[in-house]
Amino acid sequence: MLRNEKWYGYLFISPMVLGFAAFLLGPILTAFFMSFTDWSLLRDISFVGFDNYKKAFADDPVFWETVGNTLYFSAGLVPLNLSLALGLALLLKKKLPGIDFFRTALFTPVVTSLVVWSIVFKYIFATDAGLINQALRILGLEGPAWLYHLELTMPVVIVVSVLKNVGLNMVIFLAALHDVPKMYYEAASLDGASRWKTLTNVTLPLISPSVFLALILTLIGSLKVFGQIYIMTGGGPGTSTYVLVYYIYQQAFKLYEFGYASAIAFILFFIVFLLTLLQWSVRKRWVHHEE
Repeated sequence: MLRNEKWYGYLFISPMVLGFAAFLLGPILTAFFMSFTDWSLLRDISFVGFDNYKKAFADDPVFWETVGNTLYFSAGLVPLNLSLALGLALLLKKKLPGIDFFRTALFTPVVTSLVVWSIVFKYIFATDAGLINQALRILGLEGPAWLYHLELTMPVVIVVSVLKNVGLNMVIFLAALHDVPKMYYEAASLDGASRWKTLTNVTLPLISPSVFLALILTLIGSLKVFGQIYIMTGGGPGTSTYVLVYYIYQQAFKLYEFGYASAIAFILFFIVFLLTLLQWSVRKRWVHHEE
């Protein structure tokens, strides 16, 4: 009977295991092999060893610009997203009339299609007929070409991305704030702690595991940004908003350099892995009440 139950268990998990092997593990291993080849639709396939990685690190200046743009996007998005999400969570944790409406309104962008969201904001930031520039003209100001300015395009994409996903971290922080025992706030009040001291010495330490979770998810998501760049800027102006996933797309599906694109994809994987490992290694310095 025990042997039969074991095989029943294998039978039940087999669809998931087969799906994982066919649609995730298999493509990953194939891409890893491709990263060591000159795999192109325009030439015969040949094994080149580490030449693709050498090309990325030593012979391709656009790659380093792309890495810089990706880190710039992450450095702008992560702190802005987390701080805004925490501020909104602190405002919305109180039970006030109509508070559910505001919670729903702020979370709605999270479940909105990224394509639709990006198209709408592309028109909002349009140079001539955009909503923002039209509002500035009413005030007697001439708005810039937001999506065609070397210094402004990336900040615009960062702001649009924050508005799209801030609701997810807000919900995480709301759940964490509701789990903080009230006795700690009462003790802080009796000790005469200010609101800032209460926030930094009571609230943040007690919700630090949730902050850590939000930090990991937000950082990984920012390093994989693609849709907003593809729709709003197309990597432009020039290569000023090229990010790693967009560059992988360009190499694979525009230039048909699948081997080089696979190498960049695995470089991105190791960047994500190392940054996640770094955060995991320092978590004990600021994450409290961890089992």
